[in-house]
Amino acid sequence: MTAPEFSRPVSIDTISEAGKAMTVEADEAERTALARRFGLASIGLLEAKVAVSRRNGAPFAEGNVVAELTQNCVVTGDPLPVRVEEPFAIRFLPEESVEADTDEIELQAEEIDTVFYEGGSIDVGEAVAETMALSLDPFPRGPRADEALREAGVIGEEEAGPFSALKALKDRMQGEG
Repeated sequence: MTAPEFSRPVSIDTISEAGKAMTVEADEAERTALARRFGLASIGLLEAKVAVSRRNGAPFAEGNVVAELTQNCVVTGDPLPVRVEEPFAIRFLPEESVEADTDEIELQAEEIDTVFYEGGSIDVGEAVAETMALSLDPFPRGPRADEALREAGVIGEEEAGPFSALKALKDRMQGEG
């Protein structure tokens, strides 16, 4: 398996219940690689303040991700500056705990995110990168998107409703009469 672009491993043996605070920040090469992976125009900043501890015997990380990046409008391709400030709380469980239990794991809505790990460490950097990516709008639209869609002949939802065909027929009939 290839190592993630923004890897910040923390050995399980060093994580205590008292926990430790850390700051992780992606350098330019890491930001460029992450932008490529997530389909972003660029990432100018990616950092997080993280507290890593043990809760109920499992590694746990919580903190806040801050990112400044550029997405492209899905309609026009125009660059859209985006600032992300996203809190997170992640419980890490060993991969073998999933393999040993063939039943599905059900989490309640109020439960925290769970990430599975292999080996003797968790990857805080990858958790931060994924948190950033999950907080992004998957279909970002810029201020010129609606105009560009109209010019291309794409109708809006309100025009595509069940009565739009009847309205078009009525308008045509009134024009002929």
